[in-house]
Amino acid sequence: MTRQLQKPAILNVELTARSKLFTVESVDLEFSNGERRVYERMRSPGREAVLIVPIIDNHLILIQEYAVGLESYELGFPKGLIDPGETPFDAANRELKEEAGFGAHQLQHLSKLTMAPSYFSSQMNIVVAEGLYPEKLEGDEPEPLPQLRWSLDNLLALLDEPDFREARNVSALFLVREWLVKQGRLTY
Repeated sequence: MTRQLQKPAILNVELTARSKLFTVESVDLEFSNGERRVYERMRSPGREAVLIVPIIDNHLILIQEYAVGLESYELGFPKGLIDPGETPFDAANRELKEEAGFGAHQLQHLSKLTMAPSYFSSQMNIVVAEGLYPEKLEGDEPEPLPQLRWSLDNLLALLDEPDFREARNVSALFLVREWLVKQGRLTY
């Protein structure tokens, strides 16, 4: 059990930089013990995101997508921002159709994750998609995204893949593994 802490007082917030995706702010804080610090944070545009773990025929569906931050192709699950007016399930189904060419009859919310919350305000909803059927929507991807099917019987071997390293994907893998174990569909 964690104890309740007093949040620091925000004394000042200044805009440092702005791009299409993020706003960088400088935040002047005073902690309950009188210590003052200035932190920087990246504010998202207020939209959450969704990461979809598609399962079909006892396999995960993964995609390969170019990651400009690493300048390499990375293996992971379909993901994207939740558009205004969409629920996480609406966005999951749309992104799945855009990036993997499938819709889903069954969607299950597993968790909501943050990434480096000391610096980022974004949140990612992790959703399992099952009952898949072929349906493709045009997305914003600049090129087709190659797919890979990965057997549930060899789930954790994904961790040995050199291009499967992104923390949200690894977290989703463990979340879906626990979910499948609880359902009796997978054993340790």
